[in-house]
Amino acid sequence: MADISVRGRIALRAAAAASWASQKAGRGKGSMIGGLIALQIDKTIMDQLGRGRRTVLITGTNGKSTTTRMTTAALSTLGEVATQADGANMDAGIVAALSAHRGVELAAIEVDELHLPHVTDALDPAAVVLLNLSRDQLDRVGEINMIERKLRAGLARHPDTVVIANCDDVLVTSIAYDHPNVVWVAAGSGWSMDATSCPRSGEPILWEGKHWRSTGADFERPEPNWWLDGDDLVGPDAQRFPLKLALPGRANRGNAAQAVAAAIALGADPAAAVTATGTVREIAGRYRTVQVGEHAARLLLAKNPAGWQEALSMIEPGSAGLVIAVNGQVPDGEDLSWLWDVRFEHFEGVQVVASGERATDLAVRLTYAGVEHTTVPNPLRAIASCPAGHVEVLANYTAFRDLNRDLEAKS
Repeated sequence: MADISVRGRIALRAAAAASWASQKAGRGKGSMIGGLIALQIDKTIMDQLGRGRRTVLITGTNGKSTTTRMTTAALSTLGEVATQADGANMDAGIVAALSAHRGVELAAIEVDELHLPHVTDALDPAAVVLLNLSRDQLDRVGEINMIERKLRAGLARHPDTVVIANCDDVLVTSIAYDHPNVVWVAAGSGWSMDATSCPRSGEPILWEGKHWRSTGADFERPEPNWWLDGDDLVGPDAQRFPLKLALPGRANRGNAAQAVAAAIALGADPAAAVTATGTVREIAGRYRTVQVGEHAARLLLAKNPAGWQEALSMIEPGSAGLVIAVNGQVPDGEDLSWLWDVRFEHFEGVQVVASGERATDLAVRLTYAGVEHTTVPNPLRAIASCPAGHVEVLANYTAFRDLNRDLEAKS
């Protein structure tokens, strides 16, 4: 407690009491309310909790929680790591995570992209991982080019921080392009609809295979320091490491590559870091398979067009059913016009069910996409309506949360 001010100590004690009361009242773990109260009492508490730590911040539109878990695993080869257990990535959740791991030197912290500049100022991280940047909730986040400029300005205040940046993402590259200390990772980019024009000149981006360049500015894809080659992760001096992951999908291989690069920047052994990323099997219920009657349901989460496109690519074509559940609550973004940006494909031989509070909106989109489907608003009943066997369940944020709650209630 030596580095915490008197006011800060009062804030942390009050936070601990509030968290305890929240748990006793059955209102969850209480970490968020504790963090909120601590910040109300001492607005500098995050700065104080960050002192003396070597911290990695992880941000992006998609893959933050997964990459944070992988970075935590890779950094754990060096020692204990402070991190969020529940993915709470705004100020209160970050304060709660740091206060729960007092005295731990290493930290891997997930950060909402809107919060990255001031969190970076508070924690002065050793490294920042920039995964990707694409349209998310327009009613909360706003236009993506504005976010790119804010993140670029925020990192400019921290020239000593190592930036682990995805050079396949045009907007992420623009954020890190002028930074003096960058490790470039070719982590892939399956979504390019938000980077058709140069964020620096407004002129078109020209793609030539994997390489891209601006037609209106001195701005192009940097040569990567780390890249994926088949089943291997390749690094400086042609180091090659077999990358064996428990999690599915091309995007998760890119997430692992950036997690490994971040851990190495803090001194981890490359081979040990690569092996550690393969131990991550699920993140807050994502990717797990649960038995629901005669159905083995695999749960996938997606929150925006880029994430939905990646999740749809993971669907096993031999599945007995595909349940797509969409809500439109505040945490999801109440504007569901993004559904029309997702390339829904024909799932031949798979029974598709539109579900969730906004099942009707989804059903309209599927109809225009030519996807035969039924509509069952309740996700549990939607799963039950599928033939027996393996069922893929793809849900957005609150639909995923509510389904997990209902599954726990049934168990």
